[in-house]
Amino acid sequence: MKKKKLPAYCPCGSQLDYKDCCGRFHDDEAVPLDALSLMKSRYSAFVKKRADYLLSTWHETTRPKELTLDDNIKWLGLEIVSFDDGEQEAFVEFIARGKISGRAFKQVEKSRFVKEDGRWFYVDGDVK
Repeated sequence: MKKKKLPAYCPCGSQLDYKDCCGRFHDDEAVPLDALSLMKSRYSAFVKKRADYLLSTWHETTRPKELTLDDNIKWLGLEIVSFDDGEQEAFVEFIARGKISGRAFKQVEKSRFVKEDGRWFYVDGDVK
């Protein structure tokens, strides 16, 4: 019997294959068309340890010079609480769950995004 290859679901929770979802943003094949898509792709970038993508989608006024991702963090899931869409500014509130060295945690944040020259960027977030 031939084994069927299971899809590599995207970490953002879309139930799509990673390469057809956030992977296309990470590989510069497309750009997120709204702040919610950017937020989800940034979560997936944390899961996939794609610091390059996180930095490139971070607004220049708040972007750190470098970003080191903790190998001890295992991300377990993303829940979108709310999405306030705007033409130039948008907000996404989310809960990201994970484990650090085996201990469960959740990050609750309301992130702010701005659109410049047709592209969305993460600016900052209010961590609760």
